[in-house]
Amino acid sequence: MKSINVIIPAFNEEKSIGHVIRDIPKIVDEIIVVNNNSTDNTQEVAEETGATVVFEKRKGYGYSCLKGIEYLNNQDKEPDIVVFLDGDFSDFPKELIPITEPILNGSVDFVLGSRVKKLREKGSMTPQQVFGNWLACFLMRILYKSNFTDLGPFRAIKWDTLIDLNMVDKTYGWTIEMQLKILKKQIPYQEIKVNYRQRIGVSKVSGTLKGTIFAGIKIIGWILKHYRTK
Repeated sequence: MKSINVIIPAFNEEKSIGHVIRDIPKIVDEIIVVNNNSTDNTQEVAEETGATVVFEKRKGYGYSCLKGIEYLNNQDKEPDIVVFLDGDFSDFPKELIPITEPILNGSVDFVLGSRVKKLREKGSMTPQQVFGNWLACFLMRILYKSNFTDLGPFRAIKWDTLIDLNMVDKTYGWTIEMQLKILKKQIPYQEIKVNYRQRIGVSKVSGTLKGTIFAGIKIIGWILKHYRTK
């Protein structure tokens, strides 16, 4: 049976991280919570709930994801599939099963959980998030003939494929970088519609003006950078 590991970046998610970990299906081999310099009890709660916790002091979503990959790369046995999941309980961890199924049956190498409007709780995404996702996906469709409809954080990818992508973004551009490299390398992918609810706590990106602006700049920058090097 193929092994599945989950990476959860977490910054001050003590109120939500336990809910996330408890709801992850038992088919997962290991849950890695990357404590991104939290000042609360995120680490303690994650460990008490059964996760492996690694520490990344450099703040940034990409830094956290890269630290999780580094941890897995140093283990004796590499996973077959890696799932990325947020620590704020906005995603539905139980949907990990349909998210990984297309990879398990050999159909694709990458699956993105798409937060479609009809499955989103009201207020779960800010207007700037909705617009930013639409704009990014519109540009990818025009420039790369992409079928992506979202930049959602809930995603699964084959380990070998993930390593081959050579991910480098340290902050807001992590998700778009992965999708652009999937498109550029013509890696088979699929979207699965997923539910989405209001997060526990305040978003560190869309919840602040600075985060929203910098995320938008990073996303557009990645799209244009990759287009110029096609």
